[in-house]
Amino acid sequence: MAEAVRDAKDAMARERGTVKQSGTAAQAAGERVDGSAAPTASASTGSAASTGAVKSADRTIELLELLAGYSEPLTLSEIHRELAYPKSSLFVLLRTLVARGWVETDRRGTGYSIGVRALLVGTSYLDRDPVIRAATRVLEELRTEVNETVHLARLDGADVVYLASRESAHHLRLTSRVGRRVPAYATALGKALLSGRTDAEVDALLPAKLEPLTPQTVTDRDALFAELALVRERGYATERGQNTPGLGCFAVALEYRLPPIDAISCSVPYARLDDPGHAGQTLDAVRRHAGQLSFLLRP
Repeated sequence: MAEAVRDAKDAMARERGTVKQSGTAAQAAGERVDGSAAPTASASTGSAASTGAVKSADRTIELLELLAGYSEPLTLSEIHRELAYPKSSLFVLLRTLVARGWVETDRRGTGYSIGVRALLVGTSYLDRDPVIRAATRVLEELRTEVNETVHLARLDGADVVYLASRESAHHLRLTSRVGRRVPAYATALGKALLSGRTDAEVDALLPAKLEPLTPQTVTDRDALFAELALVRERGYATERGQNTPGLGCFAVALEYRLPPIDAISCSVPYARLDDPGHAGQTLDAVRRHAGQLSFLLRP
């Protein structure tokens, strides 16, 4: 435990001393309505011509992914500007998806947002995923032990997607993180997973420009690679205010497969993070439970 306390103190001190980059939070082009960077429509699907995909199916997926990236409804003109589909074809596609429940309209009928059918499909993914099922008990035990909010997330391209969360008793979040995606370079979860790849692989995976989520977000590639080298050396990742102001995080990748695609983490407000005893206990618990879950998941 003493070693864990020293590790936690050293890690957070290093965060304070090295992450001093400037930049405004989430003010770049391509920003979501809720303030975070919106994924481009072609980021995960690619063009139909380059992949050999069916054009209508490709357009449908791109449209749904665009709407899923915004917390507010988009108008037909806004969607047209983002996707550059012919307006007549886009209107017919939207009308079809509304009729099938995949897209919903606002009360005026001019704003479009993701529909309830998408939730049903997403829920089926959560229900059948073996990692999520195995992690349920482990996350609950971890949350109970440290009384902090804990997460399970998966690497998806250049982002991490939250698959499960258990909130601490200190604060109940009004909206769930499950299903949300965040740039991997800005989170301890993402850094833990990126560290399982070479710098060349990470460089190819990440966007050309690393947009800041907060003034503390590491947006310099060399600084990020230095962080990842440290993660590889000590076996866990930390960040302090790089994703959410006022919160720090410990994360450990689940090494039931290599390179890892899943990780668990614990988020801690600064007030408790600056208590070296609590920080050390939290780090020790995250590492221990990550090891237990990795063992359970190994084939």
